[in-house]
Amino acid sequence: MPSWIILIASFLLGSIPFGLIIAKSKGINIREHGSGNIGATNVLRVVGKKYGISCFILDFFKGFTPTVIAAAVFLIEGEQPLIAIPALESFATTYTADQRSLAQTLIILTGLLSILGHNYSPWVGFKGGKGIATSAGVLVGLLPWPAITILVLVWVILFFTTKYVSVASIGAAISVPIVCIYGSYAHGKIADGTWNIPLFIFALVIAALATWRHKSNIQNLINGTEHRFGSKKK
Repeated sequence: MPSWIILIASFLLGSIPFGLIIAKSKGINIREHGSGNIGATNVLRVVGKKYGISCFILDFFKGFTPTVIAAAVFLIEGEQPLIAIPALESFATTYTADQRSLAQTLIILTGLLSILGHNYSPWVGFKGGKGIATSAGVLVGLLPWPAITILVLVWVILFFTTKYVSVASIGAAISVPIVCIYGSYAHGKIADGTWNIPLFIFALVIAALATWRHKSNIQNLINGTEHRFGSKKK
C-alpha cells in the first residue's frame, strides 16, 4: 500500500470534529460556549459527562486507529508490531534493518498527522481541539504499557493535586520525551545505537504542540482565571 494513502487518511480521520458533531446533536454550538474549544473537556463541561466521555473515546481512536494500522503495514524485518493485524498482511511493506528509521518515521508521521488533523481541522476553518485525547491514542499505539502507565500516573497525580485539566495535560505531555529517553537508556538502546530517534523527536513535538495549544490556559493560570475542574462558574 502506498504510504501516502495512509498518511492522508490519518489526517482526514483526525480532522473529524467529533466534539462539534456531538454538541450539535444536542442543539449546541460548542464553539460559542465554555472555552469555545471543540475538545472533550469543553464538551463535558457544556453538554454533559456522557457526551464528554464519548467525545474523548472517539478522539482517542482517531489517533490510535491509524497508528496501529501504520505499525501493521510498515513492518521492520525481524520485529513484531505492537498489535498485529492479520487482515492487513497483504498490504504490508517490510523494511530491512537498515531501513528501520524510514519505517519508524512513516509510523510516527501517521500518528502526528492525525493529531494535526484534530488540532487544525479543515472542516472548522483549520481550527480544532488541543489534541490531548488524540495524542493519547497515538501514544498508546506506539509505546509499551509501562511507559503509558507512567504517563497516566503523571496526569492523574497532577489532576488530583491541582484540579486543573490543563496542568495535568501539559505535565503529561512534557513527560513524554523524558519517558522515551529514559526507556531507551534503561534498555541499552542508546548505547548500542538502536534507539528510536524518530520517536524521541515526535515526543518533543508532542510536548511542544500540547504546550502551545494550551497557551491560553497558561495565561489563565498566570492570571488566576483558569477553570478548576468541579468548580462552578461565577
